[in-house]
Amino acid sequence: MNFNVFGNKKAPTLMLIPGLGVSYEIFIPFVNLLENDFHIIAVEVDGFVVGKHTSFTSVDEQAVQVINYVKKNYDGRLDCAYGLSLGGKILSRVLERNEIVVNHTILDAAPLLPLPKWLVGPLRYLQCLNVWTCYHWTGFWRWVFHSHYFDVLLDECKKVYPYGGTKAVLDGYKSVYTNKLQSINGNDIHYWHGTKEAFVAKPQVKHLKRLFPNVSVEVFKKMNHGQLLIDCPEEIAKRILMMLK
Repeated sequence: MNFNVFGNKKAPTLMLIPGLGVSYEIFIPFVNLLENDFHIIAVEVDGFVVGKHTSFTSVDEQAVQVINYVKKNYDGRLDCAYGLSLGGKILSRVLERNEIVVNHTILDAAPLLPLPKWLVGPLRYLQCLNVWTCYHWTGFWRWVFHSHYFDVLLDECKKVYPYGGTKAVLDGYKSVYTNKLQSINGNDIHYWHGTKEAFVAKPQVKHLKRLFPNVSVEVFKKMNHGQLLIDCPEEIAKRILMMLK
């Protein structure tokens, strides 16, 4: 796991953890908006590191690496942390362990519940096929997996796929969907998702509300998985700045 630092060292801290199949570079447009206001730590998750062959271990092991880094470099405290999908899953496990303090947490479409065991295998291979087609880019698969922001995801997947490959995707997907969040600790926790992913997100929200009744849930119209970050980084930047006021 790598930790890339940007922005003002004297400003509030903001950690960013990306989703499965993409690198920290997906955050660059967002970082550019906030680097004057925050000390930003953009994480590279093992298995999805640009330019370096690494292997994904587990969500919990990635969470431990985050915890140890924050303890060593920031006295065990972050002002804000944002995790997208897999990144949100890792961040939720950080909060579950309750070894560091995160004042404001955003879980963007984080999968917090396991899937039925019989479904994990087929879906992880489907997800791998999705990422594989992003890398190899054929007209047929472009049509199958098309969305209006596909080119951006394609570029991000193409950056990291040669280094972690199929194994990182399969191992990452299996770890995400074979464990359940048991508890969560935090001062201010937000869960975001788009209306186009509501079928998957609603059970996660229901579970999170049982664990943390004061969670703030926001649903973004006409947004799909990861689309808010890709299409509207200025909206996320504005919301994070408001949280710290």
